[in-house]
Amino acid sequence: MENKHKVQCYAAPLEGITGYIYRNAHHKFFHGVDKYFTPFVTPKPKKGLNTREKNDILPEHNQDIVVVPQILTNKSEDFIKVAQMMGELGYKEVNLNLGCPSGTVVSKKKGSGFLSDLDGMKAFFDEVFSGVNLAVSVKTRLGMEKPEEIKDLISLYNQFPVSEVIIHARVREDYYKNPVNYEAFAEGFSQSIHPVCYNGDIFCAQDIQEVTKRFPKLSAVMVGRGMIANPQLTESFDCAGDKSLEFSKEDIDYARWKAFLDELCYGYEYIMSGGRNVLFKLKEVWSYMIPLFPECEKYGKKIKKAKTVAEYRTIVNALFREAGVQ
Repeated sequence: MENKHKVQCYAAPLEGITGYIYRNAHHKFFHGVDKYFTPFVTPKPKKGLNTREKNDILPEHNQDIVVVPQILTNKSEDFIKVAQMMGELGYKEVNLNLGCPSGTVVSKKKGSGFLSDLDGMKAFFDEVFSGVNLAVSVKTRLGMEKPEEIKDLISLYNQFPVSEVIIHARVREDYYKNPVNYEAFAEGFSQSIHPVCYNGDIFCAQDIQEVTKRFPKLSAVMVGRGMIANPQLTESFDCAGDKSLEFSKEDIDYARWKAFLDELCYGYEYIMSGGRNVLFKLKEVWSYMIPLFPECEKYGKKIKKAKTVAEYRTIVNALFREAGVQ
């Protein structure tokens, strides 16, 4: 019997959301993720990483899950220093962020801002691959302004032993708004000598189906906002390519969702002082998730207005009763 190629599922890094509390809670209640990528760490010359960044990548905070630390920098010496630190902690792979479209990041020629400097990137990679002895993957966009830029970018990545290229199928100028560009992605995919992971607008099982049918030789598909909205989405990868998938509200295992959200709440309470900070984190997650719940507008407003964790819990318990979970 012919072995079917299994496209892996990667959980994208979302700053402020997918830290180790979230990753562990998701892994405990949902399956399907082959690798979790950390929100980027930003090396500071002479200072290293801050406490939050260190806590996020500590091995004891990431047990039994495959985690890839992501690094945001355009300075090879800083990248090498942090990569070596990750190697000492037991990590086998680090990821270079060349995708972040944030104005403050781009203005410093980091993230997708680095994509406009091919000579600078070449010098960066020359030094990095001489000084790092663990796998280095790259998360890139199609370019800064024009999707055709992907050709020169892939040509550059092909010159180095990059372990994998994760391509977000938009240019920097698109941020996350304009439609993904499958044609430009296909151009980059066909040109790459390295394994390629697809990233961009994976919100439902049908999106997974479409991408894996269109590009059956992908190494992986990375899900970001779609997973935050529907943490069960990652389980669709087990069926991707085998049958047409229809995922509706009837398929949602609300009991697991409640256990997951309770775990998140307890986790944030454990590491944060003050309910206000806990609520800020939880409300951010709920801003993605609420549309998949019954009476979502009514409860969405109530969650937004919650002033204490106790009030939040009362509202959430009522919402889950509405969804049939006692």
